[in-house]
Amino acid sequence: MEFLLQYFDEFDDLYGAAGLVWERLRRTLLRLFSIAMISAVAAAAIGLALLHPPIALATSTMLFVILLYRSVTVPSKKWASVA
Repeated sequence: MEFLLQYFDEFDDLYGAAGLVWERLRRTLLRLFSIAMISAVAAAAIGLALLHPPIALATSTMLFVILLYRSVTVPSKKWASVA
């Protein structure tokens, strides 16, 4: 009977090890996805600035105002945890 319990314990360890591998893979995939999205947004911003400078200026000004508004209205402790 004890052999069966040890056998199930090995399965439990194997499941935990697979979970650790999956978590590392998930974090790597999320990091790659975020790098790809940041690169795509940067390329879109550069393209917008080259093709339509007034619209790019308006968009960047709106984003700047939103960041200023957020820095004033959100408490500093929460702002640090959100960023």
